[in-house]
Amino acid sequence: MYAITGITGRVGGAIAENLLAKGEQIRAIVRNPEKAARWRDRGAEIAVADVDDPNALASAFEGTDGVFLMIPPNFTPAPGFPETRKTLAAYRAALAKTLPKKAVYLSSIGAEQASGLGLITSCHLLEQTLGDLPIPHAFLRAGWFMENHAWDVTTARSEGKIFSNLYPLDRKFSLVATADIGKAGADVLRQQWTGTRYIEVAGPDQYSPNDIAQSLSSALGRPVEAVAVPREKWTEFFISQGMPAGRTEPRAEMVDGFNSGWIHFGVPGAEHIQGTTSLTSVMAKLVANGGQEA
Repeated sequence: MYAITGITGRVGGAIAENLLAKGEQIRAIVRNPEKAARWRDRGAEIAVADVDDPNALASAFEGTDGVFLMIPPNFTPAPGFPETRKTLAAYRAALAKTLPKKAVYLSSIGAEQASGLGLITSCHLLEQTLGDLPIPHAFLRAGWFMENHAWDVTTARSEGKIFSNLYPLDRKFSLVATADIGKAGADVLRQQWTGTRYIEVAGPDQYSPNDIAQSLSSALGRPVEAVAVPREKWTEFFISQGMPAGRTEPRAEMVDGFNSGWIHFGVPGAEHIQGTTSLTSVMAKLVANGGQEA
C-alpha cells in the first residue's frame, strides 16, 4: 500500500497510474474526496487530509509501505515561503509520528543550492526540513517540466511565436515529461534502500527554446519561432500572464538560475534517471488539448 499526495495532479497521478499498472495498492490523499472518484473506481483507498493537517496526514500514512509527498505548486509565494513552511511542518510531524517504511518526494533540479533558486527554494526547504528523519528518503530532483510550455500553445497558434525567458534561444536545458517523473517515482517507491538518495530525473535529451518552437511548429502545422523576452521586461511580461504585482521576483530568480547555469544537473553523489518521453510527443499532446496540461 502506497499513500500518494498530489494524485489529482500530473506527477502524483502518473505515480498512481504506474503503481496500479504493477498491481500495487494505492491510497489517494485528497482534500476533496469528490475529486478522487476516478481513483476510488479503480480500487484505491481514499484518505481525506489537508496538507497542513498533521493529524489527518498521520492517519493517511499509517499502515503503508511507502509515501509520496510533494509541495502543492505555488508560483506566487509570499516572502519567506510561509505556505511551504507550514506544509513542511505538517509533513514532518506526520512522518515523525508514523515513521513509514520509506518516503519519496518530488524535489527539483538545483534543490541542493541554498540560494539563488527563486521558486525552487520550496524544494530546498523540503530536503532540509525532512531529510534528517530516521526513515529511508528519496528526493526526485526533476528537470524543468515539458508541460510548463502549455502556456506557449496560444501564442504559437495565433502569432506563430513563443516568448521565452530561457535563453540564449539555442542553448539546451534539461526538460522532462511528468510521465517520466511518475514512472521514476513509482519505480523508486517499490525499491528497498537505507539512508537518503538524491535522484536526478531528466528527459531523453536536452532541449532549447528553439527546439520547443520547432516541436510546436510540427504539432500545429505552421511556422513557429522563439522570441527572447528582454530581462528588463520580465516583470511586465509575468504580470501580463496573470501573476500579481509584487510576486514575480521568485519566478525571475529561478529563470536567472537556469540561464546562468547555477541550476544544473550533474551534482556529485546524485543518481541519474533518463526518461523516454520526447518533447515532440508532449507538445503534440498539449496542442491536441488546446494548451491544457492534462
